[in-house]
Amino acid sequence: MLNKIVDGIVRALSSVYSECEIYTEKVEQGLAEPCFLIECINPSSEQFMGRRYRQTTPFCIHYFPKGPDKSEESNAVFMALTDCLEYISVDGQLVRGTGMHAEWDGDVMHFMVDYDMFLIRQDDAEKMGDYTLEMEVDGEKDLN
Repeated sequence: MLNKIVDGIVRALSSVYSECEIYTEKVEQGLAEPCFLIECINPSSEQFMGRRYRQTTPFCIHYFPKGPDKSEESNAVFMALTDCLEYISVDGQLVRGTGMHAEWDGDVMHFMVDYDMFLIRQDDAEKMGDYTLEMEVDGEKDLN
């Protein structure tokens, strides 16, 4: 499911920033700025009830600006990301991003967004087969 959310984020970013490279794996050297790097940070899954699980998937989208006014460029990108990442498509369903905020670390903007959802896990346990019970009652008692 995490990879499907990453795909949804990539599609949303590509629709607005078609000229930017979008990386889903860390790049040691040779980033083509401006670009985005998508990372899932500390995902979790907790049983809610029965086969229902609450999956929490926080993401950090790093933006590496290129222009001479990197701060101004990052501010504009922040506003665009809050719009394009509010709803993403995952398996044909819209998933809402929450908790959006950004942090600046030097020239890099770190945009945080959470995509939380409930999942129903399939029960792989073998089901019990049919059971039939037939009984006869001997005699009747009069309860009067």
